[in-house]
Amino acid sequence: MAHMQDHYANWLRDAHAMEEQAVTMLAAQARRLENYPMLKDRINLHLAETQGHEKSLRHLLEKLPDARSSVLNDVTGRVTATLQGLSGAFTQDEVIKGAMASYAFEHAEIAAYRVLIAAADELGEAEAKSVFENILQEEVAMASWLQDNLDDTTRLFLMRDERELQAKR
Repeated sequence: MAHMQDHYANWLRDAHAMEEQAVTMLAAQARRLENYPMLKDRINLHLAETQGHEKSLRHLLEKLPDARSSVLNDVTGRVTATLQGLSGAFTQDEVIKGAMASYAFEHAEIAAYRVLIAAADELGEAEAKSVFENILQEEVAMASWLQDNLDDTTRLFLMRDERELQAKR
C-alpha cells in the first residue's frame, strides 16, 4: 500500500504542475489572440476552469502526509509554458501551432486524470476521485471543442493569410 500511495502522491504532484503550466500557456495564448474571437473566448473559459483545477489539486496535495509540492516540477513547468507561449510569437502560423499544441496538451491531461482516477479508486480516496472525474470532464470538453473547431480555425487562418490580413494571431 505504501508504494501505491507514493505513486499516487507523485502523480498528483505532476498533475498540479501540469495545471500550473496550463494556466501559464492558456493565459499567454489568450493575450495574443486578436482575430479569432471564438477561440479566444473558449481559451478564456478553459483558463478559468484550469485555475479551478489548480486550486482543487493544491487542496488535495495539502492533505497528503508529505504536503511538499515538487518545486522542480513547478518551476520547470512554468518555464516550459512561458517558452511555449513566447515561441508562437516568432512563427507566421502562431494560431495554428497554438491550437495544435493545446489539442495535444489536453490529451496528456486526459491521460493523467484517467490514471489518477484509477489510483484514487484503488486507494479508496473518494473525494479525490470525484475531483479528478470532474476535471476530466472539463478536459474532455476542451479537447472535443478544439477537435470540432480546428478545421474552421485553419480555414479562417488560411483565408486571412491569403488576403494579407493579420492571420498569425
